Amino acid sequence: MQPQTKLPKVGTTIFTVMSQLAAEHKAVNLGQGFPDFPAPQRLLDATAAAMAAGHNQYAPMQGAAILRQAIAAKAAECYDAVVDAETEITVTSGGTEAIFNAIHAVVRPGEEVIVLDPAYDCYVPAIDLAGARSVHVALDPVDFSVPWDAVRAAITPATRMIIVNTPHNPSGAMMSAADMQTLSDILDGTDIYLLADEVYEHIIYDGARHESALRWPALRERAFVVSSFGKTYHCTGWKLGYAIAPPALTAEFRKVHQYNTFTSFGPAQYGFAAMINDEPEHHRQLGAFYQAKRDAFRAKLAQTRFKPLAVPGGYFQLADYSAISDMNDMDFCRWLTVEKGVTAIPLSPLYANPPAGQRLIRLCFAKSDATVDAAMQRLRAL
Repeated sequence: MQPQTKLPKVGTTIFTVMSQLAAEHKAVNLGQGFPDFPAPQRLLDATAAAMAAGHNQYAPMQGAAILRQAIAAKAAECYDAVVDAETEITVTSGGTEAIFNAIHAVVRPGEEVIVLDPAYDCYVPAIDLAGARSVHVALDPVDFSVPWDAVRAAITPATRMIIVNTPHNPSGAMMSAADMQTLSDILDGTDIYLLADEVYEHIIYDGARHESALRWPALRERAFVVSSFGKTYHCTGWKLGYAIAPPALTAEFRKVHQYNTFTSFGPAQYGFAAMINDEPEHHRQLGAFYQAKRDAFRAKLAQTRFKPLAVPGGYFQLADYSAISDMNDMDFCRWLTVEKGVTAIPLSPLYANPPAGQRLIRLCFAKSDATVDAAMQRLRAL
């Protein structure tokens, strides 16, 4: 039988496609955004201890109490946010599940969700499966700032949600306090919800401050704020994250969550609680850790013909390859992988309508020195 697809525009994600190509051609994979260095030993030990202590059955649907309490304390420390661990925090199977749950909790068929392009590729399929329509607003093609006038113009009576991502994947751009105030002003008096994808919240550079929606009371009351343990603790394969939302929104969020995954990997929840409670310096110093990697990566990339763009946050580097080739980004990334042995991610699949003539690729610098050096040796030869 051949089913009628519910996702006619969806194929295999570009991240899977490029990683498979990298494996086939033994390329250095700077494409998919995962660290290739170990998770903290304290996290591994605490998770193993939780297994040995018998925490191997279902964790509570909303997440282990010890972890939710630690998250609430961290939100207070980082963002001066008073968060109720019982009614406002839900632990999920990664940030991707939290994003899906948030959309399905409040977005109904026929409604609209504003998406800022380029956007992480899980947003639109979740919107489509909700029977809603994604309305795309392109970020500035040079600095990836938000064109707020265009956002205002995109709002209609059918608009139910806007999705923002800061620090932004793929560009690393960050929303400023002025941006958050403008967003707050735009949403004031509406019944539009906010989905704030903040999975790179601790990977911030040059003394900047992460403007979490949790800092802004008028946004907080309408927001699902999504975070990721995998990004913070170098263990993306564990697929654990969480969402913070006001009690009424959390109640609807949990209705979706309990019939989606119901619960998430239990022993690791105790491990993450131990990291937050006993080694808070890890998340406090994460920006400095990655800033050293960013700076070293950019210094080496400067020895190639690529032109690196600014990286305010996150662990991705956009690079302009127009001095090397006039191929489109899909063809260039395939050529770079197959012929030159380095894998990157093209930006065009992350747009509804890619900018004409854009020649940018995304590279990940959350890698060991050996991985970066192997890639740079090949890139310098271009």
